[in-house]
Amino acid sequence: MVTVHNLSVVYGERALFDGISFFMSEKDRIGLVGKNGAGKSTLMKIIAGIASPTKGNITIPKGRKVGYLPQQMKHNEGATVIEEAQSAFAELNTFQERLDAINIELAERTDYESNAYMNLIHELTELNDRITLMDGDSSQERAERVLKGLGFEQEELTRPMSTFSGGWKMRVELSKILLGAPDIMLLDEPTNHLDIESIEWLEGFLIDYPGAVMLISHDRDFLDNITRRTVEISNGRIYDYKFNYSNYLIHRTDELERQKAAAANQQKYIEDTKVLINKFRAKKNKAAFAQGLIKKLDKLEVIEVDDFDKTKINIKFPPAPHSGKVVVKAEDLAKSYGSKKVFSGVDLILPKGMKIALVGKNGVGKTTLLKILTGQEGYEGDFELGHKVSMGYFAQDEAEKLDESKTVFETIDDEAVGEIRTQIRNILGSFLFGGDDIDKKVSVLSGGERTRLAICKLLLQPHNLVIMDEPTNHLDLASKEVLKTALKQYDGTLILVSHDRNFLHTLAKDIYELKSTGLKHFVGDIYEFLSEKRATSIAQFEQEKLKKQDQTKAKSKAEQEDNTSLNHQEKKDLEKQKKRLLSQIQKLEEDIAKHDEVLKQLQEGLSALDYSDESKAQLALEEYKEHERAQESRYADWEDKTQSLEGLEARS
Repeated sequence: MVTVHNLSVVYGERALFDGISFFMSEKDRIGLVGKNGAGKSTLMKIIAGIASPTKGNITIPKGRKVGYLPQQMKHNEGATVIEEAQSAFAELNTFQERLDAINIELAERTDYESNAYMNLIHELTELNDRITLMDGDSSQERAERVLKGLGFEQEELTRPMSTFSGGWKMRVELSKILLGAPDIMLLDEPTNHLDIESIEWLEGFLIDYPGAVMLISHDRDFLDNITRRTVEISNGRIYDYKFNYSNYLIHRTDELERQKAAAANQQKYIEDTKVLINKFRAKKNKAAFAQGLIKKLDKLEVIEVDDFDKTKINIKFPPAPHSGKVVVKAEDLAKSYGSKKVFSGVDLILPKGMKIALVGKNGVGKTTLLKILTGQEGYEGDFELGHKVSMGYFAQDEAEKLDESKTVFETIDDEAVGEIRTQIRNILGSFLFGGDDIDKKVSVLSGGERTRLAICKLLLQPHNLVIMDEPTNHLDLASKEVLKTALKQYDGTLILVSHDRNFLHTLAKDIYELKSTGLKHFVGDIYEFLSEKRATSIAQFEQEKLKKQDQTKAKSKAEQEDNTSLNHQEKKDLEKQKKRLLSQIQKLEEDIAKHDEVLKQLQEGLSALDYSDESKAQLALEEYKEHERAQESRYADWEDKTQSLEGLEARS
């Protein structure tokens, strides 16, 4: 469906991409990966049509709709949440406005036999059909369902966009993409600012989504649960794997080991051959043999080892100073802003050395609670820190609070005290700030670089209580793993807020869920907590569903008593029609399954195609499109016949 052909992007003397090509089929689930600055967002913007390559092209079939969620976006501040979300139905709204105008005009006209009147009737019919096809009658209900899935409460839907934070505005933008139902969905870090429940909802939505999805994410579980293919951008080239992220890492590592072994064997062969050449080239009777070896070496294609970036930060927390047995003690803690209650009834006793995860929906007050613990917010109730507690705090906006006028070196040098000042260059090097990087101004650093620098600041002094609020924002997947390992090895007490399930997994053995009514303690891993929470939610959902079913059955029974049954001949005719339709549907399903396999093989062929041969590539694409159109026709026929069968069954 999307063909990327010989794409290059050059900035000055630096080539971001150099002649990359790949194919994206209509139901692909692609994870786009690579280190910061590799060009992931740039490639996504080019596919979305909002950036241009230096050379090469992107081909998308006519009529296919692309939805793109960027990292930075603009919003209509004056609209309400529901109004902004429903702007995704712009085409539907245009149809509805025209429909209303026609109805008004028809009510006023009396020239019933004229061509103009009949044309209006035809247009009215066509518009009604289009609105029905787009499920226009339920547009508001769909918008509300998606917004609630992304964490909005019913009463928040009528609030202006200007009253929400950037994270919540991003959710509205995401809802517009989802509601627009594009054929190709491009999502750049869609889980930023989402809580765990919303991330899981979005996963379920994308897994069942009928179109193609390409996403950039630093959330490993999110990538693994959704994607079935990983495209890595590295050093201007792409590496395409038919696996999710975790399996891609395994195969990529194995591939590199094979390359290294093959390159080493080849180098040994070259060296041995050179020895033979030097040995025999001066001998008359062996000169021809030596020349033959030289020609072989000249024709030898040297095996290159892919430059797979494995540079990692090196984080190690200083040993925790001694503290009392109880580090944090809170009783009946509450927080309000005027008449608005954030939470109440928070009780917490945190023993020395405990590592806990603080979770809960966005807006419930997790960051507010952390600010109370760090002395930045007032509160009601009782709270105290334990004996000799030394606290280190990483705020959610810690990276943004760095002084942009300072250099990387000055940022650390101004904070370092005592003997550690002599090790600043080594410390910065372990956080991947080497050479001239230490003289860069903070203002030019990327989000990931700023986060690394902020974590580096935190480690300059030893603490026995570390509180971290979303520390993995902007960190790449490899850096997250290093930070996780460092926190596991840290011997102090840890309070951690994170929406990254894989990051919390095995790190925190106690989960505290914050609600408006207090803290709920769960002993176990984050996956066990989520499993239990889902089970509880499902049980509640099933109870409500059963109630609705009972009400529907009672209503249906009353209606059935008023209906007369079909006579015998009508029943016989209905059964004949049903059998005929069932036979046709079964035949279509067999054809669809058979041609799905054909399409799958063609897709695999397109993925492996050498796009440098344009005529061959064009023929392959045309063959695929022909089969795709035929399959779409089969699906449409199957849907029509299935609906007809359902109609007959409803009558019998």
